[in-house]
Amino acid sequence: MALGALAGAGAFVDMRFLEPSGLKLSRVDVRLPRTRFPEPVRILHLSDMHASDDVPDSFIRDAFELGLSCKPDLVCLTGDFYTQRIPDRDIYVASLKRLSDRCPCYACPGNHDGGSWVIPYGGYPNLGELFDLLRASDVTVLHNSSETIRIRGTPIELVGLGDFWARETKPLAAFPSGGGDGAPARIVLAHNPDSKELLRAHAWDLMLCGHTHGGQLDLPLIGTPFAPIADRRHVYGLNEWNGRLIYTTRGIGNLFSLRFNCRPEVALLNVT
Repeated sequence: MALGALAGAGAFVDMRFLEPSGLKLSRVDVRLPRTRFPEPVRILHLSDMHASDDVPDSFIRDAFELGLSCKPDLVCLTGDFYTQRIPDRDIYVASLKRLSDRCPCYACPGNHDGGSWVIPYGGYPNLGELFDLLRASDVTVLHNSSETIRIRGTPIELVGLGDFWARETKPLAAFPSGGGDGAPARIVLAHNPDSKELLRAHAWDLMLCGHTHGGQLDLPLIGTPFAPIADRRHVYGLNEWNGRLIYTTRGIGNLFSLRFNCRPEVALLNVT
């Protein structure tokens, strides 16, 4: 009984104090199903920073620096920049500018960033604060919109969606026409992987998502019962869906300062 209590105490210490701060760098090779790049494109995928009392500015800055150490060609941020409100705008701007000063940096919003879903929890009533934060940080927001960029001469179409839970996902507005054979690679930024259900009629190659925190608690013999998505195949990692690829990161921050068997993640995707 004493051993059981000791093991339980150890698990709690790990879950509450160790894992939430145990950043992991994941390097993932992604081979697009339709389009090939002349040379690999390094995409730094960051999500769910959740700036708050539980996730300090210094930890978010360290995660950004870890990602930048991989010398990415492109940074994609997929929402939930804070849990309710921006703790310190100036500090956050300085951290985000470290990303945008180094390479092109694009973002889409998450359910915590403002709007109908988060209002009952004390969040912003709309996305104005997020847009102001990112504009000051020289980060381009794609909110139901798209933009074509070039990495070493290779065109890439980026499509950013509004949040699924906030019912702001509007693919008809977001997607440019075309996207068939011969078109550039199309990469979608969508906070919630369940957004894919609204994108069946549209052409795209890779979707980058967060939202799940990898389940945050990955329990032995049980799995991830608290993952907040309908399709549990996309709780974490690179997965195929209808001939396309979806990468769901475990994210940087957390809620309630808890993680178990699910370390926070900085993801570097080597896309070919």
